[in-house]
Amino acid sequence: MNIPQLPSDKRHVFNDEVWKIVRLIPAGKVSTYGQVASFVPPPAGVTPEDFKAFRARWAGQAMADCPPDVPWQRVINAEGKISPRPGAEMQRQLLEGEGVTFDAKGRVDLKKFGWAGPG
Repeated sequence: MNIPQLPSDKRHVFNDEVWKIVRLIPAGKVSTYGQVASFVPPPAGVTPEDFKAFRARWAGQAMADCPPDVPWQRVINAEGKISPRPGAEMQRQLLEGEGVTFDAKGRVDLKKFGWAGPG
């Protein structure tokens, strides 16, 4: 799937909003890329359909570029897993250090450890 890129000015605004949301996730809780993105308003000029289709991927791209003060480890994929990539083992270790547990298939119980969102 070819994922359209947000223009640079809109990407910066979107990324900042994603990072604000992720900073709210408390230790010991996780959120998915799609859930995080659902709390961010669609960038100007992006149709609601396109936003819904691509927002989780865009949130993932934002997390790949996050500043050091963003608890990036608390964002996982919709299956409750850590997405395979460099840093995945560190992410698991950080989450386990916060008390998050994984099942035999490497999944987090989103009902138990899932974050309900801001306010």
